[in-house]
Amino acid sequence: MKYIFVTGGVVSSLGKGLAASSLATLLELRGLKVIMQKFDPYLNIDPGTMNPYEHGEVYVLDDGAETDLDLGHYERFTHTNLSRLNNLTSGQVYQSVLEKERAGKYQGRTVQVIPHVTNEIKDRIRQVAETMGGDVIITEIGGTVGDIEGLPFLEAIRQFALEVGPGNVLFVHATLVPYIKAAQELKTKPTQQSIAKLREIGILPQVILARTERPLDQDVREKISLFGNVPPTQVVEVRDVKHSIYEVPLKLHEEHLDDTVCRLLSLETKAPDLSRWKRFVQCIIRPAHHVRIAVVGKYIELQDAYKSIYESLTHAGAFRETKVEIVRVDAEAIEADGAAQHLSGLHGILIPGGFGDRGTEGKIAATRFAREQGIPFFGICLGMQIAVIEFARHVCGLAEATSTEFDPTTPHPVISMMEEQKQVQQLGGTMRLGSWVSLLNEGSLACKLYGSTTIHERHRHRYEVNDAYKASLEAKGMRISAVSQKGGLAEMIEIPDHPFFVACQFHPEFNSKPNDPHPIFAGFIAASLAHQGAA
Repeated sequence: MKYIFVTGGVVSSLGKGLAASSLATLLELRGLKVIMQKFDPYLNIDPGTMNPYEHGEVYVLDDGAETDLDLGHYERFTHTNLSRLNNLTSGQVYQSVLEKERAGKYQGRTVQVIPHVTNEIKDRIRQVAETMGGDVIITEIGGTVGDIEGLPFLEAIRQFALEVGPGNVLFVHATLVPYIKAAQELKTKPTQQSIAKLREIGILPQVILARTERPLDQDVREKISLFGNVPPTQVVEVRDVKHSIYEVPLKLHEEHLDDTVCRLLSLETKAPDLSRWKRFVQCIIRPAHHVRIAVVGKYIELQDAYKSIYESLTHAGAFRETKVEIVRVDAEAIEADGAAQHLSGLHGILIPGGFGDRGTEGKIAATRFAREQGIPFFGICLGMQIAVIEFARHVCGLAEATSTEFDPTTPHPVISMMEEQKQVQQLGGTMRLGSWVSLLNEGSLACKLYGSTTIHERHRHRYEVNDAYKASLEAKGMRISAVSQKGGLAEMIEIPDHPFFVACQFHPEFNSKPNDPHPIFAGFIAASLAHQGAA
């Protein structure tokens, strides 16, 4: 087992997760089994209760773990199937240490950061290695070198490197090399300072990923090499890509990053076959078609809030050789201006998941516009609940229909809290989470899209379609096309006499990959193309 630790310096949002994922892609294509994990220094137990403005989307795994969005990159860029073992926060570490202290497992000794906290972190690395196996584990350390909260993680990986021995561990450090416009030159001083900070801790990076807007000339490489104490060949340019994040593995391969890593870790592998990846990227760069898709949400100004949805649209677009232009529409703007002003001329409308009643009426108006105008519609989680509310109000004649999440006293609770959720007190990790089996009705569009009557999809919700209203909805033309194997909960709805009106209670965006787009997304883009052609 070989271990790669990826750290970051100078500033946050350098793209450590993408760089780590891209390296994993290249190593996988060389025939290695790669496992990835993320260590986050924040004190939250997990991001499940964090505001999307603070953290971006919560990425849900098969086992129900609510994790950092970087794990979405890990699963999209590789074939690994991750679990709650693959995301560790300071909150989890300290919680475990304190539980052991309360149980007397430290036998009365004083509990300290070293060795108790660092041992907990190292144990997680070993646990992943023993449980998941593989050839290489890539661990991304969240945050920026110099942050106080990240010090225990850095100390832990320093110790771990000593324990597994030389030749088995590789430290990769991502830094910013800013371009100063007034001086018209790249500056290496921030990188020098960041590496010096790592050295103070006792970590000597062997590969330096230089994030930059401009090409690194040889002089700059040699300067970073000199102060970073690595050969120039181990200074890797990570320049901003022009079209798509999926270009990053190809760019890093051109910089010989995978060759360097294999050499430093004495990994004997075949040359990577990048042909399929290149074809996928070419479909993004030179598409044959173009559609405009509205994503109507309330966190719309934040790119990371709907990250997996945007990536899934890209995957489906490439599969159809189509550029998907995402038009971000604030649901509250629709409430103010009306749906037609923001959605006219678009080829598809998607309502993503979310919580709370802000922007709800705008989403309902957008859904009605899609249904009445025959525009392809796709609702996810809350988006399905919105579709049911809209249909109940304007087709079934239940004018006050809504969700008990928005109005607990509504006379028509077409969406209500799941029975097992009513006694829940704590918010974190208590929703219906993870992969559940659903049964699809034969003859439905859902069944046609999946090519199967049984599916496994990931969930994250507390509210569901109220069983008492199912018959009324179906009598007016809405079809419940999938139900959960356990409990018979409504999992998918569709309107058969609409060109494409599909919604699901689960989150299909968590099961889409670059060369394997999710079938609902692929069907949605195909319908949007057809709508564009008919317009």
